[in-house]
Amino acid sequence: MAETAASAGTAGTEGTAVELRPIGPEEAADLRAGGTGGIPWVADGPFEGTRDAAGMLLSAAEAGLYRPAWGLYAIVRRADGAAVGGIGFHGAPGDGRVEIGYDLATSARGNGHATEAVRLITAQALADRAAVTVVEAAVEPANLPSQRVLERAGFRRVGQDAEGLLRYERRA
Repeated sequence: MAETAASAGTAGTEGTAVELRPIGPEEAADLRAGGTGGIPWVADGPFEGTRDAAGMLLSAAEAGLYRPAWGLYAIVRRADGAAVGGIGFHGAPGDGRVEIGYDLATSARGNGHATEAVRLITAQALADRAAVTVVEAAVEPANLPSQRVLERAGFRRVGQDAEGLLRYERRA
């Protein structure tokens, strides 16, 4: 039976200022091709990381590995319904671990949207305790704002990987 976001649980996808809207393969194809994916974005969105993630979602779908609950989401500002960024998983959980990535349009930064989105997607992942005990993230050392987002969302730095990225994690 195919997994859906509803069957996997979507605990925590709606917050005070933002909500996470799932992006499926059709929307991802349009985003990757330079479109909007049928989503109303702020003027400077979607950011390139969201377009790249849409391409990864398409590759997973083509390989038969796409699992909606462990995919890509638009970060939608509740005040006006505009998408301000993207957030998602780098794949389905393995060995109790799952990695997240996110980006935010420049115009939406500094308003707590990324922190709230990271909290929401982390809560969603950790709600499936049978599959996830650790949520991970990697950040460029020079990206201080993203490091602060992860720290405010309850992540702690655990080291640096071979590519020089700072590794963060949040445990159940």
